[in-house]
Amino acid sequence: MEPPLLEGVLESLRIGLGFLWTAAWAIIMGLTITSLVQVYVSKERMARVLGESDLASLTKATAFGAASSGCSFGAVAIAKGLFTKGAHVVNVLAFMFASTNLIVELGLMILLLLGWEFLVAELLGGVVLIAVMALIVRVTLPKALFDEVRAELDRRDHERGVTTDPTCGMEGTDEHAIVTDGGERLKFCSEGCLETYRQQTAGGGGWREELRSWGGWYKLGNQYRKEWSMIWTDVVAGFLVSGFVIVFVPQRVWNALFVQGDGLLVIAENAIVGVAIAVVSFVGSMGNVPFAVALWGGGISFAGVIAFVYADLITIPVLNVYRKYYGWAVMLYILGVFFVTMAFTGFLMELLFDALGIVPDLAGGETATEETYFQLDYTFYLNLVAFALSVFLLYVYRRGLGAPGQYRDPVCGMRTDDRGPNAAHGGETYYFCSTACKRTFEDAPAEFARQSSSDSDSEAAHDHH
Repeated sequence: MEPPLLEGVLESLRIGLGFLWTAAWAIIMGLTITSLVQVYVSKERMARVLGESDLASLTKATAFGAASSGCSFGAVAIAKGLFTKGAHVVNVLAFMFASTNLIVELGLMILLLLGWEFLVAELLGGVVLIAVMALIVRVTLPKALFDEVRAELDRRDHERGVTTDPTCGMEGTDEHAIVTDGGERLKFCSEGCLETYRQQTAGGGGWREELRSWGGWYKLGNQYRKEWSMIWTDVVAGFLVSGFVIVFVPQRVWNALFVQGDGLLVIAENAIVGVAIAVVSFVGSMGNVPFAVALWGGGISFAGVIAFVYADLITIPVLNVYRKYYGWAVMLYILGVFFVTMAFTGFLMELLFDALGIVPDLAGGETATEETYFQLDYTFYLNLVAFALSVFLLYVYRRGLGAPGQYRDPVCGMRTDDRGPNAAHGGETYYFCSTACKRTFEDAPAEFARQSSSDSDSEAAHDHH
């Protein structure tokens, strides 16, 4: 029996917000780790190393993706830039999948909401999926079509004067542009990426030194803010939608969609329908994990749930982005390759886990409507720590962005005034956010002074445009 409307809405919100409360600390900690990797792990220019279709390039594409952000649309936009610059199709697809399915914050959320079995299936299945996808692309790739599309993208970008953001690979805008001392005009997609570029050109010491300075934490706060800005709508939407699906979708709907019972055909049907639901769900990125909880509670098989979680890169809004970028033919090719590999990998994971005897049993656990989400337990205290960390990172970002004075620390790129540590070199005085940055500068003053001069010239040129 369906609940009265008001009561059902309130229960839906309780469940959706309860899921969000349960996973909040994991999302925050995961994004912090991702931000640390983005800021402090040196990465080569991706397009240059992803042009080959060999195993080494595929492995690098997967690693680059796993160290990147978890936003479906961001991953697609970055992948488009990589493809335009010459990256092989198989590496572009591997990068997109890894950057939305093999990231830290997603893994923590799956562990909390679905259990360790789903986490293992997500990680192991992700590797299997990329391998299967690479094999399918090698056999079926319409190379002439993709070469034609690549040339068209390059021509279109040239005609429009499109400049790729050098920090993230997305499309830059005139609003966030600078001219370097060499006369090159660089465009960035956002103020955050422009700040990141200035931090990078300012230089920096080792990560231990930087994390002892305000500027090092400012870099981290800037990246953390960027990560949240890309995923928060997907996360909130996914949690709220899951609550409404659990409360308002009757069991008979799940029974009609998913064949019940045992056997290979049942597993295959569940995996295929799981991917199909993901396509029309409009929920992408990490937002599909709480939705997957609703499917699991509705009786869909292990294969169907894990295939659904894989499939955030072929939701209708994301498919529309493919169409705009590459045209209908390439969009349909990507849909076909991903659909087959995601459904097949979900099917394969259930067979493997069943053979190992570790397919989870839903019958023994509490349902979403029976659980008590808000109470004084480990989740409460972990969330307090995570929220405090968020406040701190956003504080140091705002402190760095709006610090008084016209100076920029030559080591970390943070804005500072003349009241902090300073050092003289070549007749110029340089100001620092901390003694750690000052010591780093003093180890190589000529290098940092040169970079600082270039950055100042860039800002001056920008001011006159």
